[in-house]
Amino acid sequence: MVIDSPEKWHERLGNTLWAYITSKKAETGTTPYALTFGQDAVLPMEINVSSVRIQNQFGLHSEEYIKAMCQGIEDLDVVRIEALNQIQEGKKAVARTYNKKVKIKSFKEGDLVWKTVLPLGAQLRGFGKWSPTWEGHFIVSQVLNKGGYYLADLEGNGQKHPINLVSRCLHEWNPIG
Repeated sequence: MVIDSPEKWHERLGNTLWAYITSKKAETGTTPYALTFGQDAVLPMEINVSSVRIQNQFGLHSEEYIKAMCQGIEDLDVVRIEALNQIQEGKKAVARTYNKKVKIKSFKEGDLVWKTVLPLGAQLRGFGKWSPTWEGHFIVSQVLNKGGYYLADLEGNGQKHPINLVSRCLHEWNPIG
């Protein structure tokens, strides 16, 4: 294991990558190797025990073998499209699950709000992980169509650019907590 001798991680990398590309992924239903080369990798164990797949390949003449390989490559586009469709369906399922918990919030002129500190995850020097994620207090000065807002600070100084609520950049300010 790499934990026992971390200075030798590079010696384990080849085996790790081989294990990754020859393992079926739930998202695609196939292996990355098969998506790249059109067939599953021949594992050393299959050669040692002379698996059915190996026996069938040894029985083919060179022309038949070439035809089989070409047919596998032609079928590869279909397999790749099916894998892409499975990935997209998985992402839609995740989005549906996530969106069940999203609560739509709208603001009106005069509401007090906080604004997200962008870019998300930015850390202030000296604060580290305790850096604030919200800034403000702001007043909604103008409501735009489709979830856009112009903000102003408490002194009434308006901000140059609008904030889009769709990106969930605003949070209602509650002085009590």
